[in-house]
Amino acid sequence: MDYCFTMVGKMIDTKHFKDMLKERNIPLDMVNTTIALPDRIEEKDDGTIHYLKYFDNQMRRWLRVVVNMKSQPPRRITAFFDRRLRKK
Repeated sequence: MDYCFTMVGKMIDTKHFKDMLKERNIPLDMVNTTIALPDRIEEKDDGTIHYLKYFDNQMRRWLRVVVNMKSQPPRRITAFFDRRLRKK
C-alpha cells in the first residue's frame, strides 16, 4: 500500500487514483498542491472531501481531487480536470 503525507496528514493512494493520474496525465505535484492549497473545498454527504484548485498556467483548468475521509488513514480516490467549472 502506498502512503503519502500531506497537510491533512497521512493518506493512502488507491489503485484507481494512481491509474487515473497516469491515464489523465496529471502530475502528482499538482495533486499535492491542490490538497495543500485548494481554491475551494467541498464536503460531501458521502464522507468525501473534494479539493479544487485552478491552474492558470497554460492549462487554465480546475483540478478536482476526491479524498475519502471516513477511512483511516484517509484515501485519495480519484483526480480529474473538472470541465464543469469555469474561472470567473
